[in-house]
Amino acid sequence: MLRVDDEFIVNVRYQCSAAVPVTINVLGYILIVIMSDVFSLSDCDVVGFDLDHTLCRYHLLETSRLIYDSFARYLVEHKGYDKELLTLTPDRWDFCFKGLVMDFEDGHLIKLAEDGTVLRAARGTKSLSTEEIVQHYGKKQEWQHFNSLKGSFTRSAKYYFYDNYFDLPGALLSARVVDQMLQSGNQRILDFWKDMMSAIDHNYNTSAFKENTGMYFPSVKKDPGKYLQPCSEAVKAWLRSLKNAGKVLLLITSSHSDYCRLVCEHILGKDFEELFEVVITNALKPGFFSQIPEQRPFRTLVNDEESTEGLPSLDKPGWYSQGNWAHLHELLKTMTGQSEPQVVYFGDSVRSDVFPASCYGNWETVLISEELEGEGAQTSDMKSKDADAEPLEKKGKYDSKNMKTPSAPSEQWGSYFVDVCKGLEEEEEEGSLKYTWCCHSINTYSTIAIPSIEAIADLPLDYKFPRFSPNKPRTTGYYPRPPESLLRMSENSPRE
Repeated sequence: MLRVDDEFIVNVRYQCSAAVPVTINVLGYILIVIMSDVFSLSDCDVVGFDLDHTLCRYHLLETSRLIYDSFARYLVEHKGYDKELLTLTPDRWDFCFKGLVMDFEDGHLIKLAEDGTVLRAARGTKSLSTEEIVQHYGKKQEWQHFNSLKGSFTRSAKYYFYDNYFDLPGALLSARVVDQMLQSGNQRILDFWKDMMSAIDHNYNTSAFKENTGMYFPSVKKDPGKYLQPCSEAVKAWLRSLKNAGKVLLLITSSHSDYCRLVCEHILGKDFEELFEVVITNALKPGFFSQIPEQRPFRTLVNDEESTEGLPSLDKPGWYSQGNWAHLHELLKTMTGQSEPQVVYFGDSVRSDVFPASCYGNWETVLISEELEGEGAQTSDMKSKDADAEPLEKKGKYDSKNMKTPSAPSEQWGSYFVDVCKGLEEEEEEGSLKYTWCCHSINTYSTIAIPSIEAIADLPLDYKFPRFSPNKPRTTGYYPRPPESLLRMSENSPRE
């Protein structure tokens, strides 16, 4: 008799999510496995969370302006760039759009379809016409580096993928730098990127919080309420209910421990550590999931300083820095008493959270996509955080009807989920609708997608969410509802 071990069953469970018979060939034996098409938190032994833009929601308008100013000021004051970069009118924020790729070879920012087709492009802040896109990328409008990006989401010396709100204002700043370079006749577009990386490091490096350097951390420390949204009582109660139900709660963030503590105390209270059995800071995702223990050992912390020696294993719950999935997995097996504990991880980044947790960790994943709120997923009893969460006198001078929040659809870039591909031969027609690469990635690597944790905080833990599946429509898997653009597309072109 063939014996199928637990590891095999777990791998099959995560790879096959449809509620249909799945045929598996193992050593010549044919197995028929019936998989569930729903996901429930009650089935999980462990619930993990990213921090920034997941447990902690930010006031995006204020935070985006702060990040832009932090980067721009560094370029002007330390690298000699034109002071015009410091001047930014509210209408400029329409350009700020998640999911774009900066191609260093030509200075283009591009929006990709799921097959690598260039849907839209801009050189600097100026959009390219259909003719210009075809001229540059060919009749099929194919981006040459797509296969490299889609396979692993790794960083590259040839392009940069804007996947999170901490990086996103840099896309607008980079485009404006390219504008200035083109005006001055400088065609060496790649030259500025090392300065952009220096600006990011200057503001976000692990010592910046403690040393009060850069502009970002000093500003958040001075007035955290201007940038951070406290968790609602419903979310806090939901976290306690998970803990009371016997779930192991994890916090895994790439933020350093000192910033993590400030954020968590503001959004959850000074007793936040009581909620989590394991806290991992400076996790350096996605490498946390993909690298072996020898490459990325766990380290202990004393007064927010990492130990110089890595730990040979993870033996007990606590607060740690850096680390790797393999050692955490062994600890979770001990904590839960399960040979293969069922883990779900909540995160906002496809690249850093959802893709690696799903592919390397075999975890269930819940994507937090604020873009869903921008496309109608906000329920009637959910308030707009940026609009209502703080008193009028605390709103910034850039909070105007003309300043688009980065999570909303863009006039220049369209929807985050679908778009029209318009080739030269289709110029007089409407063009063909295509799913974006971001939409495809959500559908492929997420179990479900929600606009915020708030959206599910009032649901019972045994609520059954329809999960993403290759055998179901693209609209399945979003809660509380799919984005409007996806609904409209599915009505016109049902998934095959």
